[in-house]
Amino acid sequence: MSLQPLISFLKSKESILFNAIVAILTVGGQQLFSFFAFSCPCSPYKNLNYGLAFLGVPALVLLIVGFVFNDNTWRLLMGSSNGHLVQERSRQSMTLKYRLICFVFGNIAGRAIVAPITWLAVTLLNGSYYVCALSEYANVAQYDILRSLTKAERRHLLAQFPCVQFVPANFTRVKDEVILELKYQSQVAGWILVGAVTVFIFTTLCVARCCSPLTFLHLKYWIRYVNNEQILFEKAVDQHSKIYALLNIKKFFGFSPENKIIREIRIPSRSDWRMISGLDLLKTIDDEHYHYSLLHSWADLDPADGKLIHVDIENTPDSGSNS
Repeated sequence: MSLQPLISFLKSKESILFNAIVAILTVGGQQLFSFFAFSCPCSPYKNLNYGLAFLGVPALVLLIVGFVFNDNTWRLLMGSSNGHLVQERSRQSMTLKYRLICFVFGNIAGRAIVAPITWLAVTLLNGSYYVCALSEYANVAQYDILRSLTKAERRHLLAQFPCVQFVPANFTRVKDEVILELKYQSQVAGWILVGAVTVFIFTTLCVARCCSPLTFLHLKYWIRYVNNEQILFEKAVDQHSKIYALLNIKKFFGFSPENKIIREIRIPSRSDWRMISGLDLLKTIDDEHYHYSLLHSWADLDPADGKLIHVDIENTPDSGSNS
């Protein structure tokens, strides 16, 4: 049985599969994080900060990571400011450009919010962080047993409710009911968040599609073309940079690791070693060209041939070659 139809189907649903994998990993990470790291301090004024930190900070980190690790984010931010030189300077072309930017940003944001929203939804549905954060603010006016306590004593007692071992036996029932009420609030908030985000994503998707100046099939073709172009470009970048690096390495050592037979080797001078030793930083040559490394800069200086030693060996895997 051919797997090609299955592979084609999976490729067509790449975005959905990616989001599903991110969501599953986030759920698993949240469960592990809660099990190994979360421990409510059960202390007034600390519970709120602790619970909100565990609820919000990971979501913020996941949101930032979602933007950072999306190549399209940097393509959008670092797009050439001189792009208008190769495009029509008409109102129609500018409208097309900004509508496509709107569409691309919608896709970027859609992917970026999957993990943080999943984190928030799962933590709210679990309820532990919410209970810890808001236990001391629970409404307990209906409990007669607590009316004899001062406000400070009541707050201190409520803050201890998430920690069973700290709650006196005569307050066990109150503790159970308060925690159930807080979990109810947390889970309702979680489902409201899930529903609101679902509607928001659907609306955003509709707006992004409407912003696109392309028809459905044309848009589908464009997305597929860009993806395929990027895959081929990455392969070409790897091969091109490897060939370019080999030229500079061959100039420095007199041979490259790709040579099957080595006739001679070059002995770099002390000055050569000094020139290529250091931190590789991008160096501007002129408005159009750069040096990518110290070795690249050294090679472009067209140094003297240096000392050459004639050898005649076969470059085999046993001699350290990758070929």
